[in-house]
Amino acid sequence: MVASRATALQVDWTAPWLAPYRDVAHHVSGRLADTACVAQALNDALTTRPAIALAAGSLRFVDSRELPQGEAYEAFIARTASVPTRDNLHDLFNGLVWLRFPALKRRLNQLQAKQIALAGIGATRGAVRDALTLFDENAALWQAPTVLVDALRQRDWQALFITHRHAWRDARLTLFGHALMEKLTQPRKAIAAHVWVVPEDEDAQVLLVETLTPERLAAKPHLPLPVLGVPGWWRENEADGFYDDASVFRPCRG
Repeated sequence: MVASRATALQVDWTAPWLAPYRDVAHHVSGRLADTACVAQALNDALTTRPAIALAAGSLRFVDSRELPQGEAYEAFIARTASVPTRDNLHDLFNGLVWLRFPALKRRLNQLQAKQIALAGIGATRGAVRDALTLFDENAALWQAPTVLVDALRQRDWQALFITHRHAWRDARLTLFGHALMEKLTQPRKAIAAHVWVVPEDEDAQVLLVETLTPERLAAKPHLPLPVLGVPGWWRENEADGFYDDASVFRPCRG
């Protein structure tokens, strides 16, 4: 891999929001440093883990140029068990999510492929495919005490981040959306996740695989959360007045 590509794919893996991906990222980033392209590095990581089975076979990552012109990306994955992959951060994070949450990624692809089979490819994706794409790109899975969940539902930022700040020690926020992680390589206060609340005593991936349906997606049960407000995730949120910015921490619409 040329130096310019290696530089472009550098990531600060010490960032707290990337903690769930560090183990697999260590292997992948090592292969990238050894001149592998992103698809090759991800495929090497696959050999160290249980195979990810799709209907068409075991998952693998391929050069994006293998995607035929005119075929939808999601349909191609369902048909070939191959994920078209470019040498960029967006697709690197997408691959890492496949490795970390294979059952949930498989479920999203199944739903996308079914929608494509039903409605074909048009000028717009349609409501269900839009919701699936939003989940895939920007979702986060949140297990937290009720007092925090209630505060977020009410957009009571003072309660969420200041009054009950101590309760975040018992919360777990896991980023799932690969576009979300890509945006956070250049942290900005306004970056927000679409949070899906998962009961504290449940396996987030298993529960969502079982309950993620077109009907639930259409109900838009997610909650907006400016992720750099999470205690311990960004030093700037320790400053007085950080949460007073109404352009980011917006009040509930009522």
